[in-house]
Amino acid sequence: MSSDATRGAPEAGRDLMAGAEPVPGSAKADPILRADGIRRSFGGLTAVDVEHLEVQRGTITALIGPNGAGKSTLFNLLTGFDRADAGEWSFQGRRLNGIPGHKVARRGMVRTFQLTKALTRLTVLENMLLAAPGQTGERFAGAFARWMWAGQEAANRERALDLLARFKLDAKKDDIAGSLSGGQRKLLEMARSLMVDPTMVMLDEPMAGVNPALVQSLLEHITALRDEGTTVLFVEHDMDVIMGISDWIVVLAQGQVIAEGCPADIRSNNQVIDAYLGASHDEPGSGAQARKEGP
Repeated sequence: MSSDATRGAPEAGRDLMAGAEPVPGSAKADPILRADGIRRSFGGLTAVDVEHLEVQRGTITALIGPNGAGKSTLFNLLTGFDRADAGEWSFQGRRLNGIPGHKVARRGMVRTFQLTKALTRLTVLENMLLAAPGQTGERFAGAFARWMWAGQEAANRERALDLLARFKLDAKKDDIAGSLSGGQRKLLEMARSLMVDPTMVMLDEPMAGVNPALVQSLLEHITALRDEGTTVLFVEHDMDVIMGISDWIVVLAQGQVIAEGCPADIRSNNQVIDAYLGASHDEPGSGAQARKEGP
C-alpha cells in the first residue's frame, strides 16, 4: 500500500498520544471513552474481562487480538448491543452502561458491523435516509402534516447525496442495496453511520471480505474521518492495515487487555507476538526449527 494514508499516522495523531504510556490501561490526555471493570461471560467462558480502557479523542485506535479474544463482544457491550455482567463505561463523560444501541448512537457514538446490515430490498439512498436522526415525519402526529417535515426531508436527502458522493456511491443511489458488492456495502455502512454526524465511529472489521481494489478507498476514508476530528476505534486482523493507519493499538487476549502502545511499541512487544504466534515460536530448537535441524 503506497499512499500516504497507509504510511503511518499524521503528526497530529501521534502528538495526541505523545504522553500516553505503552502499558495496559494507559491513561490518555483527553479520553473520549472510558471503561472500567467490564466483564461478560457466556456459561463458563469469560469473553471480556477489561479492568480499564481509555480511548483518546481525535485519534485512530485499533483493537486487535487473536480469534476469540473478545474484540467484537467488547464492541457489542460498549455500543449497547449486549449487556455486561459487570462494569461501567462512559462516553464524553456521560455514563453509557445500560443504554440501548439506538440511544448510544444519538449521543454520537456509532458503529458498523463485521457482517453489513444494509436493508437489501431498499435502495442505497433509502438506506441512507433511514439513518437520519429525529425525523418529524416518523411521528404519528407529524406524519400527516407534510409542511412540518418537508424541509427536514430535503436537508436529509441533500446530506445523504453528499455522503454518497464522498464515498463514490452516488451513481448507485437508486440501485437496490442487495445488488452491491461486499466492499460497496462496507462503504454504504460507513457512509450511513455518518448521517448522524457522530463524534466517534467504531468499525468492526471494515476490511473483512473487501475486494483489494476497495481496501485503499476504505483506508483513505478512515484516515479522513480522523483528520476531520472524528475519533475512530476499529477491529481489524490485517496487520499491514493496523500498523499503517493506527495512532494507538490496544491488544486483547482471552478477553483481557495485555498491551497498548503506538505501532512501534506493539510490533516489538513479545507478549503480543506470543499471543498471535504461540509462546514457543521463538524458543531455540523448538517446533519447526527442531524438525528442520533434525537429530
